[in-house]
Amino acid sequence: MGGYLLLAVGLINLRYQTGKSDVLNHSLILIIPGVILLGLTFISAGKKWLNTKAATAMVIACGGLLLIYSFIN
Repeated sequence: MGGYLLLAVGLINLRYQTGKSDVLNHSLILIIPGVILLGLTFISAGKKWLNTKAATAMVIACGGLLLIYSFIN
């Protein structure tokens, strides 16, 4: 769900900030981690890694920071 959330927020950011400078760069900062996270769910090694506590903590921390970034930006 976190990967989908980042992807959706990045695409929404891209749409609503049309016309601002560097909007694509700011949106890609949100979209790329979301796509990577979603991609990990399709790979057996990725699924195994995502089930660890370290991965959970990392995804929550990075996802939270990226969401804060999306609102500040």
